[in-house]
Amino acid sequence: MRPQLALSRCGGSVLTRGSLGASGRMSNAKERKHAKKMRNQPTSVTLSSGFVSDRGGKHHFGGGRPSQSQKQELHSEASQQWQIKMSPHVLPESDVSEQSSSKTMFKKKGGWKAGPEGTSQEIPKYITASTFAQARAAEISAMLKAVAQKSSNSLVFQTLPRHMRRRAMSHNVKRLPRRLQEIAKKEAEKATHQKKEHSKNKCHKARRCHVNRTLEFNHRQKKNIWLETHIWHAKRFHMVKKWGYCLGERPTAKSHRACYRAMTSLCLLQDLSYYCCLELKGQEEELLKALSQMCSTDTGLTFAAVHCLSGKRQGSLVLYRANKYPREMLGPVTFVWKSKKTPGDTSEDRQLWIWLHPTLKLAVLEEMKTLCQCSEPVNSSVCVPEPLLTAAQESQPEPADDKIGKKRKRKDDGEGAKGTKKTIGGGARDPSQPRSWGSAATGIVISDLTMEMNRFRLIGPLSHCILTSALSAAPLHTGEEDAEETPHHWWSVACKSPDGVLLHRRQEAAFQLLGGISSPAEIPAGTILGLTVRDPRVNLPPQRSRALPHPERYQDNEQVRQLLLEGVPVECAHSFIWNRDICRSVTENKISDQDLNRMRSELLVPGSQLVLGPHESKIPILLIQQPGKMTGEDRLGWGSGWDVLLPKAWGMAFWIPFIYQGVRVGGLKEATVHSQYRRSPNIPGDFPDCLAGALFAEDQAKDLLENYKRRPPAKRPNYVKLGTLAPFHCPWEQLTQDWESRVQAQEAATVSSMPCAQDHPRPLGVAGVAEEICQSPHEASIAENQRTGPEVPGFPAQAATEMVLEQSVSEKHAAAAGSQLCVLRSRKLLRQLSAWCGPSSEARRAPCRGQQELTRKACLSILDDFPRALVWVSLSLLRKGSPQPRTMICVPSKEDLLQLSQDQCFHGPWESRHSDPFKSLILKEKEKKKMEKRQNREQAVSKGLAAGAPPAGREALVQGLWSGPFPGLTSHCSRVLLGFVTQGDFSMAVGCGEALGFVSVTGLLEMLSSQSAASRGLVLLRPPTSLQYRFARIAIEV
Repeated sequence: MRPQLALSRCGGSVLTRGSLGASGRMSNAKERKHAKKMRNQPTSVTLSSGFVSDRGGKHHFGGGRPSQSQKQELHSEASQQWQIKMSPHVLPESDVSEQSSSKTMFKKKGGWKAGPEGTSQEIPKYITASTFAQARAAEISAMLKAVAQKSSNSLVFQTLPRHMRRRAMSHNVKRLPRRLQEIAKKEAEKATHQKKEHSKNKCHKARRCHVNRTLEFNHRQKKNIWLETHIWHAKRFHMVKKWGYCLGERPTAKSHRACYRAMTSLCLLQDLSYYCCLELKGQEEELLKALSQMCSTDTGLTFAAVHCLSGKRQGSLVLYRANKYPREMLGPVTFVWKSKKTPGDTSEDRQLWIWLHPTLKLAVLEEMKTLCQCSEPVNSSVCVPEPLLTAAQESQPEPADDKIGKKRKRKDDGEGAKGTKKTIGGGARDPSQPRSWGSAATGIVISDLTMEMNRFRLIGPLSHCILTSALSAAPLHTGEEDAEETPHHWWSVACKSPDGVLLHRRQEAAFQLLGGISSPAEIPAGTILGLTVRDPRVNLPPQRSRALPHPERYQDNEQVRQLLLEGVPVECAHSFIWNRDICRSVTENKISDQDLNRMRSELLVPGSQLVLGPHESKIPILLIQQPGKMTGEDRLGWGSGWDVLLPKAWGMAFWIPFIYQGVRVGGLKEATVHSQYRRSPNIPGDFPDCLAGALFAEDQAKDLLENYKRRPPAKRPNYVKLGTLAPFHCPWEQLTQDWESRVQAQEAATVSSMPCAQDHPRPLGVAGVAEEICQSPHEASIAENQRTGPEVPGFPAQAATEMVLEQSVSEKHAAAAGSQLCVLRSRKLLRQLSAWCGPSSEARRAPCRGQQELTRKACLSILDDFPRALVWVSLSLLRKGSPQPRTMICVPSKEDLLQLSQDQCFHGPWESRHSDPFKSLILKEKEKKKMEKRQNREQAVSKGLAAGAPPAGREALVQGLWSGPFPGLTSHCSRVLLGFVTQGDFSMAVGCGEALGFVSVTGLLEMLSSQSAASRGLVLLRPPTSLQYRFARIAIEV
């Protein structure tokens, strides 16, 4: 039996040691609870500590009020300070009865205390009624206040049990029990007074109000211009803010393969309205004289091309600063001349449109203004465009000054009402800035027509079917109604001319013939067709379907064969879209969607054809054929289509009919994929010698670096150990400089080792190239030195050699060495390099009889004009692998090519892991920062100042990235670096990885000269996050 300590016995119950501890803990809790409740009681209310003891005494001693004898015993025995010690034996029965009769108080924490000094207070024999009543009144008022005071933030209906709560109680008081309805009413009134003001972001119903939506539409275009299809794209695309516009980057749905299938066998639609258009007006001789200084015939056709100058075809070229070719490139552009044979046009001035990317506009515009001497602003028709009235706003009055969103009756004031105007097209630009500049000396006027037209691009073989199904030629004006009453007076005047009627019928016939052509690639490249069409919203099909071709209708048509051979006649290239007054009239007299829907609802037979008669809109458009892939030998014509030029404010009117014909819509990502499969450079990322391309690469590198820093060091690649010096950008300048220095050093060593060094004064050359034949014993030694010296042993000696060369080179070479970076675009030299790039170019070598062999003389002739040049190349992997942007293009060693010839399953060598020299520096920098922070804090505490941020020093090291200048970019790894990839992915067209990029011309010539004929053109690709090299074949497509 466990030993127990009996404290008292009352009614046959014994208090054990366990029950004593439990009662002590209970008394402690009760005391804390009582002190919490009495915390806010008035000072007049006093309660002795015996309150708790009385409650406890009733429980343990069977309590009632103690008798007079018990009070005396308590008073006499309390002065002796009893202390009960816990012992393992049971006390005698006499002691237990003595303690129970004396009602001893415990002095422990939580026990009973009789008075402040351990003595009990006697109950008074009499009391004063008034004093007693005041004390009780204070207690009652305190109790009522505590009951009435809200102890939580919950509402009345939230205090109910869960099974009694209803959702309607929050707004309907009568759902509550009657006893709580009054309190709930007071809470509701209090909440009404405390309601906050309406936020600026209105509710959905207020945003749908037409006036508010238009104001918000105009306000949100102040920084980034919205296209007319912005709302449609914003619901279905991931939007990005680029180049001053808000553009759709990619669809929200998974559609990468679907978009490729659309470009290959169906039709893909893109909105290119963000492209800028510059218009030049003046004499043809003056225009060609000024523009000829910005281009070169070495790169291809110029502005003076015969087919382009007549207005029959669209041309494309690369612009440079005046007389700066091949350096200081401005960017690629496309241009369209207005047709010479225009009915009713007797003016001798020519009109030229130049389309270019928005990142190139400022540089090209400034250069053209300088060459054409156009510095005086001209008040043109497009200088300050008026915003357009939106649908159903022509009769809507101006909103009152009351709060937006408040219900108000619509007053039909009639003609005096002025609606809120919607900003469309060029109206989003600053009206104070001039948009036209003229010159009195040359007579040339340059106008900026950006956002004055819409440009849609249809890509794929079904582009013809989409155009012929969605659009139809406008009917001729019969003259039954007065031409002055119709809003399309210009069309009535055109229909009165016999030449105009004949031209319109010829254009309509040519447009209908497009339905019998299977692919746009069959038509001559850049064909232009002008046309005036009906409002496409009138013929909108009831549901979306896919337009299909019908070639059997035109199978034996002689006109179709003539169209494929000669293209569209020059006369059919005329369009009224060149006339700005007509375009403004078409824009202003557009029938709103609300009016069209109202007319459809009033038809007697629902779904029947809507006939508007002479009030139907006639829209002038311009169709321009896009040739697609034109370089190389495979997939010629892939990605061809049509561009549609429209007047502004008609974007959605043509966009929805195209959607209803079954097209798939793409964004900026799909445009990049389109250029990648065409193997053409993408604007502006693939133009490193252009200012816009450099800025684009800088912004992209900054974003990639920020994303890299967000991840912890353990969850991101260590590019230092991977041997990747530039993982986020391509250092083209240093690449070309390193190759030039490398070749100069090797050539100087070769010349100094020869006995007759005086006969070779030219230090610039290609190492290892013999005088007559490419392969020589000396070439193998040079290649061996390149392979066995991956880290360039004797690098200080190479630097000393470079210093000696800098003093002895000629002035011409010094000027060439100090020149800027350029890209080789000479078609003659590109064909020569393409013929040298291995077995893939053997089929093209036969017809070109004037091609040279890969000799020293041929290489020197190229390097004299382009010492620091890059060349655009395409790469195709031999086996598995998917290249990505900024992948390194390297020169394979002799052992790599030998192992590949012996083992066809050999994928490529591996790069050895590099050491990280910055790891210790980063640790020291962290410790230094900690010490500086601690010292700054101590100094601030000693001076009584707040500890501030440490002083800004040099940029902190980032773990995993190379810091400082690159130590030998070409020779940092075991394989010599040749260039970088700018576009790369798995190609669904050929079933393997393909890449596009730039390589150094000097390095390419050295690599080709050191390889045998069987392995010529083989390179190695290594992604920045991998150590695996993979073989690929290089090609230059012209």
